[in-house]
Amino acid sequence: MNKDILIIDDDDDLSFVISDMLESYGYRVTCAVSTADAFDLLTDRSFALILLDINLPDGTGFELCRELRRVSTVPVIFASARTSESDRITGFDIGGDDYLPKPYSMKELLSRVNALMRRTYGFGGDERTVSFGDVTVSLTARSVTKGGRTVSLSLKEFDLLACLCGHINTAVEKDKLLSEVWGAFSAVEPSTLAVHIRWLREKLEDDPAHPEHIKTVFKVGYILEDGK
Repeated sequence: MNKDILIIDDDDDLSFVISDMLESYGYRVTCAVSTADAFDLLTDRSFALILLDINLPDGTGFELCRELRRVSTVPVIFASARTSESDRITGFDIGGDDYLPKPYSMKELLSRVNALMRRTYGFGGDERTVSFGDVTVSLTARSVTKGGRTVSLSLKEFDLLACLCGHINTAVEKDKLLSEVWGAFSAVEPSTLAVHIRWLREKLEDDPAHPEHIKTVFKVGYILEDGK
């Protein structure tokens, strides 16, 4: 499962303390000090959650969140010294999922992060698996078996499969898959998605030319069906 968190804050010392704490609980943390840094990272990578300050050297967290919400539903926690009611309302109105006023304790931050991750992705500390046909996907261990044999997937192949598993039996739009797997502002072409879908079918379907599980939804995107 994706446990990558992006911290966007120009306070290097605070970001270091938060990173150290979150990484001790199994998260992988990347830091950005400006909106420009954040856009660069979000172009090339996908994150499970974003911790976002409002006052940044080259813009505001509000502006970044507005742009982000055009292309992504990644959870966002605003963390800011701006604590007025109007700022909190703005944060929620533009798509923020939580608002944490500074200063805050590391325990409260961890609790907010864990709660939002559970609400969004539906996992806790237990093993989470998804099965379809003779394929079993462990989202916790990032492993896949077919007929009891391990299937080797690239990082992006697994991330794409995990995204489909998170919406099993529901059609997922191409733009959403591109955003969640390749990054919110990625310039990846839809053809790249189609190629990765083909690779997944070749590795997981009994007849890749006539897939039973990883199907195309005309003019929408793709769907993973468990066949039950």
